[in-house]
Amino acid sequence: MPDPDLTLSSRTLSEAESKALLARFGLPLLDERLAADPNEAAAMATEIGYPVVAKLHGVNIAHKTERGLVRLGLSDATAVRQAAKELFAAARESDGFVEVLVAPMVRGNRELIAGVANDPQFGMTVMVGIGGIFAEALGDVAIRLVPITRVDAEEMIGDLQTQALLGAYRGEPAVDRERLVDVLMGLSAAVLASLDVMSVDLNPLIVVDGIPIAVDALVEVRN
Repeated sequence: MPDPDLTLSSRTLSEAESKALLARFGLPLLDERLAADPNEAAAMATEIGYPVVAKLHGVNIAHKTERGLVRLGLSDATAVRQAAKELFAAARESDGFVEVLVAPMVRGNRELIAGVANDPQFGMTVMVGIGGIFAEALGDVAIRLVPITRVDAEEMIGDLQTQALLGAYRGEPAVDRERLVDVLMGLSAAVLASLDVMSVDLNPLIVVDGIPIAVDALVEVRN
């Protein structure tokens, strides 16, 4: 049975807070920076290397895409500075303190999803599946109870029906299954290490040269 404490109220960490927590468990994350103004955002983008992504960031902002708070493929400091100005201007009073998150722009032909959820009957679970444009159409996911072993993680990947998307695809190498196993093991470890973790959403995991990279992450914790 699930821990009754997990039914208590919860809060969602900011993207940066979520990634800082997950980084402790070896999740594959990008080199990202938080900027307080457009000029700082441009300077950080130059340090990271172009192209970059810019997002409005704050503890009360979870769903950026729906609000148009993401700018992709910024190729120089002028573009980053302009994007940051637009993002700051789009902030609402309810967002509270905001910054602009600047990250490398990564591209891949495949997207995966992974995460953690609390099943009301069985307790904490780990999930992996096919993401991107195929997610809704295929509904191809595999789930196991926490804790999982590496064998469990390997079986989860093997349970996915769309195995062709895990092999060599459109000139890219096959998905590195060991790296994907590491992702699932890291999620399981995060739950075991912190009973406050109620859910984790890694969406998407973009496959770059066969390696899954978490470009967005949200963690829900018990209040």
